[in-house]
This record gives sequence, C-alpha cells and structure tokens, in this order.
Amino acid sequence: MTAILDTTKPPVASTAQNRAQLNGVGKVFRNGTVALDGVDLSVAPGEFVCVVGASGCGKTTLLNLLAGLEEPTRGTVHVDGRVGLMFQEAALFPWLTVRENVELALRLRGVGRRERRQRAAELLELVRLADFARQRPHELSGGMRQRVALARALAQDADLLLMDEPFGALDAMTRDVLHDEIEQVWAQTGVTVLFVTHNVREAARLADRILLLTSRPGRVSDSFDVGLPRPRRIEAPEVAALAAHVTDELRREVARHGR
Repeated sequence: MTAILDTTKPPVASTAQNRAQLNGVGKVFRNGTVALDGVDLSVAPGEFVCVVGASGCGKTTLLNLLAGLEEPTRGTVHVDGRVGLMFQEAALFPWLTVRENVELALRLRGVGRRERRQRAAELLELVRLADFARQRPHELSGGMRQRVALARALAQDADLLLMDEPFGALDAMTRDVLHDEIEQVWAQTGVTVLFVTHNVREAARLADRILLLTSRPGRVSDSFDVGLPRPRRIEAPEVAALAAHVTDELRREVARHGR
C-alpha cells in the first residue's frame, strides 16, 4: 500500500545537509524484542540509498520510524520534508479508477478538483500509464499496479520516498522494467529514496549507496558507495561483482549472529 503522511504541513525546500537523519536510535517493542540498537544514519537530498540485511534485522522498523508510524525508544529521528511510503503490495482501492486512486492522495491534501485532475494526469504520464487512467486495478498487471502506487506516493509531493520491497512480489522481467521506471522517476523529480530490499543485486543496480544492517538488533554495520555509472543493467558484470561483495559481507554478518 501507499501511506499518506504528513499532509498537514507544506513541503519543505531543504537547505539542510540531510533529508533524513537518525542519531543513536534504538527501538524496543512491548514484548521486549530489540529491533534496532544505536542506529546512526543520514541520507542526503536527492540520494538513492538501498538497505539490505537478513530477515528480521529491523529494515521495516527503520522505515516506520522515518515515516512517523513508530516512535524510537531512544535517540532522535529527523526528516526534512514530506514523506511517502510504498509497500510490497500496491493496495489500490478496487472501486476507483487508476486516475481516482492517484487523485485520492491529492484530495486528502486539500488540492482542488481541477488541479487534482491535472496533477494526476502529469503523474500518470511520468509513470507511463496515461493511457490507463480509466482502468480499474483488477485490469492491470502487478507491475502496472505498483506504478500506480508510485504515482500515488508522488502525489503526496513527497521529498523522501520510503520503499519497503516494492518489487519483491514481481517476476524478474517485470522487476527489471520497474527498475528503469523508478530510476527515471528519481532522476526527473529529484526525490530522495530509501529503498529496502532482500535482493542485493537489485540494490547494486539502483543505489548510490548500500547500507548493510546487522542481524537483530539492527545496526548499520557497513556502507558501500556504488560509484557505477548510470544507466546500469542488473546483469552487468560490475553490478554482479559489487552484489557478490556485499553478499559476502552479509553472509559474514549472518554467521556472526548464528554464533
């Protein structure tokens, strides 16, 4: 689904060094589970950062803290600007058309009808779904539904887009197409992206920087500057080599946790 967040204040034109920042953040749930412990993290405006780690390492909790859906047990969380959140499931409203699903986020922001229609058309053009504006979600493929969800997230005028394995349920070919789509949208809009994935090669394909979280409790154990020229292909040897290196570090981290 796409969360509609922080709609009561205008977007912030960032002059800060970081779009998002966590300092010494810990999160302990009521059952005593320590999800995160001492997380320090910063994301610069316009940066595309991917987060990888073993299952249960706190990746989703990290996004929830940045989105304001959870409160840290300790430490500070700061986000400069408006936040949009995408999950693995598009969760579009089945009784609304594609255009109406996108317009919903605009309506909740108080945008007038005429402006809503125009902005929704622009966003659907951006994600290459202008010809499907009158379709309903059940008439679309899984990849197309995720592109509608992306347009709806951008309709929130998001400065920071938090993506929780948005392509994880899709087949490899569709995922590859959507890698191109999100990279194009990111380049055209300048939105900052924090993208959680289990797929290390996906991270190497998309990111400016890859963050590796330790096994529970989650901490940032390593950061990898990608530095590969764009556009990239997921099958490119240099992408595969970087993914293999990050995967080796991830395996070491899982082995340490296992001991």
